[in-house]
Amino acid sequence: MAYNLFSAALDAQTEALEAAGDAVERSQLLPKRLSEIATIEVGTTPSEVVYEENKLELLHYEPQTDEQHGVPVLITYALINKPFILDLQPDRSVVRRLLEAGHDVYLVDWNEPSRLDQHLTLSDYINRYIDNCVDVVRERSGQDSINILGYCMGGTMMAIYATLYPEKVMNLGLMAAGLCFDDTGGVLEDWGSADYYDPSDVTDALGNVPAEMLDEGFAVMDPVDNYVTKYVGFYDNMDDDDFAANFARMERWLGEGIDVAGEAYVEFLEKLYQGNELCNGEMELDGEHVDLSKVDMPVLLLMGEYDHLIPSESSKPFLDVIPSEDTSTIEYPTGHIGLSVSSASHEEVWPQAAQWFIDRMPPEDVADVDTDMVDTDVGAAEEAADDADAGDDEGVDIEVESPEETEESDEAEGAEDTADVEDGPGDADVEDGLGDADVELVNGIGPTYAERLRAAGIETVADLAEYDAAELAAVTEASESRVADWLDQV
Repeated sequence: MAYNLFSAALDAQTEALEAAGDAVERSQLLPKRLSEIATIEVGTTPSEVVYEENKLELLHYEPQTDEQHGVPVLITYALINKPFILDLQPDRSVVRRLLEAGHDVYLVDWNEPSRLDQHLTLSDYINRYIDNCVDVVRERSGQDSINILGYCMGGTMMAIYATLYPEKVMNLGLMAAGLCFDDTGGVLEDWGSADYYDPSDVTDALGNVPAEMLDEGFAVMDPVDNYVTKYVGFYDNMDDDDFAANFARMERWLGEGIDVAGEAYVEFLEKLYQGNELCNGEMELDGEHVDLSKVDMPVLLLMGEYDHLIPSESSKPFLDVIPSEDTSTIEYPTGHIGLSVSSASHEEVWPQAAQWFIDRMPPEDVADVDTDMVDTDVGAAEEAADDADAGDDEGVDIEVESPEETEESDEAEGAEDTADVEDGPGDADVEDGLGDADVELVNGIGPTYAERLRAAGIETVADLAEYDAAELAAVTEASESRVADWLDQV
């Protein structure tokens, strides 16, 4: 059929008018959406403050089940940002997942240090604040030892705490925790290297480390996504109430950073990032040796496969230098923030983590709770491992994959998680048709999927192209739609 210039012109004009109308509608909606960022509710799970010290508040959450397990869980987040990332909204709340499994949950809210707090040290936070909170929880529960769960920098501090007070820790959960820094590939490790950076320069000038400085530093790790892409996504989805609400919650969290006490910041950078003193067994706090040989309690590592802030390689070596014979890992295909707010993580990871703590409590402390939501094979996997070798000190590797793994929450996170998934290092190789390239260089194929492909003899991009979506889905246990995305690239 001949090309009709008149019709084409009319079509173009119609599209332009529709786009202009859409822009007007969105511009009218924008003020409402922006106000939601400042006013939207977060951290809505009911709680009460049961202990205060300086700026610190210890929250105790109301139970969500008729019965609760006897050994409580104490959660500690980083000194950077506010801890409501662990209770962002009811369907994406780590706190609620634990409560729904029958756990008695406490959380440390550090709040923001003042200028007078600039000389607080890591010892103040660990030997004083954390230990006092642990003692409060122990006294309230009547337990000699409790479960502790640390996220990010909070996980690092909880690992140190477990070496100093092992008698008070029944089970140790570490979530995206930086523990070993010996060329593990993290961008923050490179940026914090003693070759380029002296943290004392900041604290000598400013006292505490300003939240704005830290926020900008994290943002420029992926400037395109953090300054452009996420806002384009917000504009395109502004008329979607659920999307806009999720975006508002994440923006509120990202925008409410808190300063970090200067001395603790310097110690953390120098002792851990620059000196790798924890994993090397050289760390001391106030002259007391942080002795990793004391970590003999069960340990769970929760890691994000695409976490470029704290790569899993910064956590895994920790298990090689502690004596515990009961160690487990859950490495999930998401990023640093996705571990706590991704809907897929809440479906796949947190039921397992909640059950992990339950399985390691004394039978008399396990309540009769309806835990149908905790549908996991963790216990079965570890039972099998125990049967094979009761003394196996290599621990249990619990690999989990989302059946769809859409990373749907990344846009709502407005953060860094999408970059590692969407901008894989091998994109150029795939597009250039380099059939000998490793399958892991295909955008969206991480170490877990790659391992399953290699086990089936599919090692290169050329190998991948010989299969259809259904066959690859069966091999990798991924969805056909996800596999189709891989094949579209080859």
